[in-house]
Amino acid sequence: MREDINEKCAVVGIFGHEEASKLAYFSLHALQHRGQEAAGISSSDGKKLHTIKDRGLVMRVFNEKKLSTLSGSSAVGHTRYSTAGDDSILDAQPVFARYDLGEMAIVHNGNLTNADEVRNKLIEKGAIFQTFMDTENLIHLIAKSSKDKLLERIIDAVQRIEGAFSLVFLSRSKMFAMRDRFGFRPLSLGKLPNGGYIVASETCAFDLVGATFIRDVKPGELLIFEEGKEPISMQVLESVTPKHCIFEYVYFARPDSNVFGQSVYQTRKDMGKELAKINPIEADMVIPVPDGGVPAAIGYAQESGIPYEMGIMRNHYIGRTFIEPTQEMRDLKVKMKLSPMTDIIKGKKVIVVDDSIVRGTTSRRIIRMLKEAGASEVHMRVSSPPTTDPCFYGVDTPDKESLIASKMSNQEICDYIEADSLAYLDEAALLRSVKSTADEDKYCTACFTGKYIV
Repeated sequence: MREDINEKCAVVGIFGHEEASKLAYFSLHALQHRGQEAAGISSSDGKKLHTIKDRGLVMRVFNEKKLSTLSGSSAVGHTRYSTAGDDSILDAQPVFARYDLGEMAIVHNGNLTNADEVRNKLIEKGAIFQTFMDTENLIHLIAKSSKDKLLERIIDAVQRIEGAFSLVFLSRSKMFAMRDRFGFRPLSLGKLPNGGYIVASETCAFDLVGATFIRDVKPGELLIFEEGKEPISMQVLESVTPKHCIFEYVYFARPDSNVFGQSVYQTRKDMGKELAKINPIEADMVIPVPDGGVPAAIGYAQESGIPYEMGIMRNHYIGRTFIEPTQEMRDLKVKMKLSPMTDIIKGKKVIVVDDSIVRGTTSRRIIRMLKEAGASEVHMRVSSPPTTDPCFYGVDTPDKESLIASKMSNQEICDYIEADSLAYLDEAALLRSVKSTADEDKYCTACFTGKYIV
């Protein structure tokens, strides 16, 4: 149960389907885990764009009546968790604008590391911004470009930005999909049953709408969708060694997705197996912290031979609650979401597997809860290395001072969370799990190492 690190956003684009907005809506449902603050869809009927967006979950923002106004055979959609900007309705996406070539909507997953520099230069040239989002920079770059065609303006714009971005642009007649040169954030291409196309942050969206996975959009690649044609590919940014966000495997992506060419579920199980190999301990059972720790806990149990049990149950119907300043109320909030299976746990030595420890407060409450339920020993195992540094590539992480592993040793963290022992997956084992090596690493691990790519 992760309350301290939040990705991110999700993007989807539908092209060449008569019910494009409905497919975008269902796709956003599949991608809801990537952002719960706001949702939006823009569609094109060939003459104009139609946009609806609001704060809240996809189901709250849309209904049948609203979707019926989003006519057309192409659409882009977005679910938001703020990483740059704030939580006002103006900062919800898609970002829509009218400019000299017509109308455009943009959806963005990631974070532009030179956003302030680009924004300040645009303001100096007279640009007026409506939001605090780094995504709005692209609208102004495109609108102010001296190029004659939209394609040329998009290329001109993306060559001026840096950082992490998976982007989908929608005009009245075309759709464009683009990834940054390092491929930080995922973006995949699929084919719809009727012959149209879909791009989305995760392949779990394809499964819901019956699309067939074709391939990942390549880092630095721009895909152009035009009626009656196959998607056109252009390598717009220089080809470099990819630096995919490894936290997609650790926590962000849904287990039933394929991300960066691999099964998320299998990769997390492999992390658990590696964890059992390098950090074994005798115990009566392995239990996960739901839901993030489940696949790794299964892998740990399979490798160690220790029985796997669902020792903690999660209440999926608890949303955000008020936060009381008292310790008693904080503990109660955790108990509202997670409940121990007392009959299973009582008197047993328990290995608890979670995907990460951020501030340590939630882990401490879970361990206290298990011991109050009668566990004789609680050993904490974490299927990723210690999170020591914040992310600047589209992940909402606490600042460095708030990350417990940046200021405490392993033993100090163990004492703080009140575990009988604590062990993490090390970086080498993590890279083995994702089929990579330190010499030929294609992943960004800055949150564990502090080595930033951009």
